[in-house]
Amino acid sequence: MSSQESASNSIKSYNEHDSALDRPVSRVKTCGDGEEFVIIGGHKYYRHELMQAFGGTMDVGLHPAPVNKIANPSPLGLVAFSITTLVLSLYGLNVKGIEVNNVIISLCIFWAGTLQFLAGIWECVVGNTFACTAMVSYGAFFLSFGVSYVPSFGVMSAYMTKDPTQLGNAIGFYLIGWSIFTFMLFLCTLKSVISLQALFVCIFFTFLFQGIGYMTGKHSLIKVGCGFGFGVTFFGLFNAWAGIANSTNTYFSIPHKWLVDGSAKKKK
Repeated sequence: MSSQESASNSIKSYNEHDSALDRPVSRVKTCGDGEEFVIIGGHKYYRHELMQAFGGTMDVGLHPAPVNKIANPSPLGLVAFSITTLVLSLYGLNVKGIEVNNVIISLCIFWAGTLQFLAGIWECVVGNTFACTAMVSYGAFFLSFGVSYVPSFGVMSAYMTKDPTQLGNAIGFYLIGWSIFTFMLFLCTLKSVISLQALFVCIFFTFLFQGIGYMTGKHSLIKVGCGFGFGVTFFGLFNAWAGIANSTNTYFSIPHKWLVDGSAKKKK
């Protein structure tokens, strides 16, 4: 290839790149006789080629299908989060009189912590930014929550030896921070499916009520937060089941009408 041809190709490539940058941002549009085409960023796709909002994959919007073909990691993260929250809620409500909660340490570190964190990394690989952010963050939350009860880390003992009254406020600030983060994620589900919206509403109130309860010393509020934890368990497992079950492996898959995008309008 001559130097002139190389320079010509470079200029052409640069002009194409520059024109792509200058292209105005446009809304997502549909076209076709049956609106079978969707236009995103100036590119036309068949509607069936796109991933729509779906609780089983923690997708919150319409986007092209991922290039990387790997298993759906969302159910793993959702189940880990849900089961650990269930056990924490049972302990928080003092069911069966259990006061020694050391069993939850292993669940927080290895189940809801490590596995959910890894599921979030896999979500990053498939290009699901929302699920990646949520699962990696909540995985880190459970890891940090679990190790705070490990004596060798000295988290709890630091408060007990200096000023035990500060512990409630410290935990409260910690949980309030996570409630703010959860509310931010909830706002990203407003155009998504109802099952995902309900999940993040329950997570938000779980953190909020428990955070306020620890800061004020009112155990009744902590128990209210634990009550919302059961909602987290239900909707978390509901979305996980939606991502696992289908007509090829079970007779009890979730009806599609419960999982479609809530913003979609039925055609008459």
